[in-house]
Amino acid sequence: MLDKIIACLDMAGCPSRCLHCWLGRMPSGSLTPEDLRFAAEAFRPYAQKIEVTSWCREPDYRADYRALWELETALSDEKTPHFELMSLWRAVRDEAYLPWLRELGVKRIQVTLFGGRQTTDRYYGRAGAYDEVRRAVALMRENGIVPRLQVFVNQENIGEMPAVEDFVRELGLADDPNFRAFVHLGSCDGENEKLYAVRLTPREVERIPPSLRAWTEQYMGKPLEAVFGQTEAELCRELEGRGEVYGGAKGGSVVFNIDARMDVYPNWTAPAPQWRLGNLLRDGAEAILARYLADETPAQRICARVAQGELVRACADRQSQRLFTMDDYLLYLINQYARRQSALG
Repeated sequence: MLDKIIACLDMAGCPSRCLHCWLGRMPSGSLTPEDLRFAAEAFRPYAQKIEVTSWCREPDYRADYRALWELETALSDEKTPHFELMSLWRAVRDEAYLPWLRELGVKRIQVTLFGGRQTTDRYYGRAGAYDEVRRAVALMRENGIVPRLQVFVNQENIGEMPAVEDFVRELGLADDPNFRAFVHLGSCDGENEKLYAVRLTPREVERIPPSLRAWTEQYMGKPLEAVFGQTEAELCRELEGRGEVYGGAKGGSVVFNIDARMDVYPNWTAPAPQWRLGNLLRDGAEAILARYLADETPAQRICARVAQGELVRACADRQSQRLFTMDDYLLYLINQYARRQSALG
């Protein structure tokens, strides 16, 4: 029996189609409170504690967010306090939403920017997103909630970092000693894997403005260069002789993402076919857990059995100057290797 299972149901989908989203283009749907109850009870016999959430993309997107929070709490043996994330879409359309978050004890919320108005709208996948971020930040401050600004950066938008500085200045955010901001690359899976070609290299990192560098280093607690990681070429040299594997499934606490069709995926990376554990309705929780713990999905088999050096030999670009952290790079290689194996039959 596991210590804890956390089941995250994508009950409403997401209003955005972000180009950086590590969860990819999961199918949107409309699951019901009964589906949430079903998931909780299906997994309950297999763990000491159960926790369920009604989202794995944008939290509180549905109009019944209060009722869903209460239901999550009732169904969960141990409920994590509300994450420092919110529905941007709801925050600017529902005047009761941010006061409710404040009632729950939320003191800080993270919002995402990609540069100026046009670029931010394009990366969110919908018009008006930039203006919604501005409005949401103002509303957060009116409700005593401190914004934390996350900025995804690559070769396409590196030139728009001054627009991020303008955003901070125009809203007076830096005057708040509790304000935090940081820039980073994001992982290289889901939709963000499609941006592999425009990942930053060390040359572009030098273009990060001093203020964004300082905020990032303050928030991350390490130099900016360490935040962005190493070049692919450097990582290849480090990994190519390694005989050890990434590692298989572990006990303890397990997180599952469940899409609108009730397909279940381990929360390691994007919920892609090579990670699919089964369907909770058709296969049941026992079979899904057995498959997870035995590393039976194609991607898990690679994690458990294929040496890191073999991943490099099969999938890496040894000359690439694109930047990655080690774990993000290994998961990128695992997903690449899994798709190549699938193509070979």
